[in-house]
Amino acid sequence: MSRYDDEDGRDAGRTLAALPPARGRAFARSWWGRAWLRALEDAALEAAAVKAGRRLARAGGVGAVTVRPGRVTAVVRDPSGAAHRADVLLPRLSDEEWARFEDLAVEQAGHMAALLDRELPPHLMEDAAVAGIELLPGLGDLDPECDCGAWDHCGHTVALCHQVARLLDEDPFLLLLVRGRDKDAFLAELHVRSTAEPSGAMPPATGVDAAEAWAAGEILPPLPELPGLPSTPGASPSFAGSPAAPGMDPAALEHLAGRTAVEAFRLLAASRGETRACADLTAAQDAVRLACGPAPAAVAERLAVGSGRGRDGLMTAVLAWRTGGPAALAVLDEDREVEGAALARARAALETAWEADERPVFHRSGNRWTVQGEGVQLRLGREGHWWPYRGEGGRWVPAGGAGPDPATALASARWDVTAPVPEGS
Repeated sequence: MSRYDDEDGRDAGRTLAALPPARGRAFARSWWGRAWLRALEDAALEAAAVKAGRRLARAGGVGAVTVRPGRVTAVVRDPSGAAHRADVLLPRLSDEEWARFEDLAVEQAGHMAALLDRELPPHLMEDAAVAGIELLPGLGDLDPECDCGAWDHCGHTVALCHQVARLLDEDPFLLLLVRGRDKDAFLAELHVRSTAEPSGAMPPATGVDAAEAWAAGEILPPLPELPGLPSTPGASPSFAGSPAAPGMDPAALEHLAGRTAVEAFRLLAASRGETRACADLTAAQDAVRLACGPAPAAVAERLAVGSGRGRDGLMTAVLAWRTGGPAALAVLDEDREVEGAALARARAALETAWEADERPVFHRSGNRWTVQGEGVQLRLGREGHWWPYRGEGGRWVPAGGAGPDPATALASARWDVTAPVPEGS
């Protein structure tokens, strides 16, 4: 007996009803179905036979398909109505190859879960190919036999191959059957292996031919698309009522976990190009970032001390952070001189932002332009944008995000101004 035939009759095979014509659709949508057709097309076939076989399959000329170890068979009818028995033979895997394939399936919990749910995971096929176990056919594996007398693939065997590709879309476990294992028998053997007591001995590692591993890459499925960015950061766990280790503050740990989730969300968005990543933060800047979320009183006090700002100063810094992160925090803190070309550009922007009779009267100090008597202020950032500020409770607080137009920024600062002008503005 050859490896093309069932040697012991364990797997009698399956017969699948004829499929309807395939007009207006591709023969293979799954990557294993496409790999089956690629093995057919890569063989040295006559173009006329390929086209004729595809037309026969598309028109519904392939009858019921019988799949058994080492062979698929069907009756294929010509357009004239003449019927021919067509067979395509595929080498069966050896017992040693099946044993190694089952070992791979049992090693990974994800593989086992999918298989027990009667799904054939693509990654298991990848692992098998890398280990030198070829379930999918390669070049020259699909050996034709037809009673029409053709010595190579004819239109009848080509039509059968296209029909098998459609069947693989619906049930990839047919690959196991044609290679020598019925699905139910295979799953039963996996169950036995997964529940057996471990022997303690590791099986010897088997090498993989580099050329075979490289060739397998052409039939592997593409990597999946990255999952979409979640709508919100993940929720932090609650440590209320949990026993705490000596020196650990559960409330502080819970707050830190929540802010870490927010930062992880920001970094993920930045890696996808959806936001701009921040530069490395100092400890004082990071204290402001951590204070942006609701925090227990004791934690807030520690952050106020760690930031070097005190409680009121930290509240103002948090407002700045929320409008623009580290850049906004730098504008809050710095009182720098603006000179040369930067000052000329700032003056030109202020001159053109309003009509002459509507232009506010500013008092400039460094990078801060304060409107006389209104309790509103513009601050020029190092990037050339204007940041709105307004007076509240005797201090300057951020009033919105930055922009290139000073008139728009000032309008944000003027909204609902009721507090007195800070001293020393």
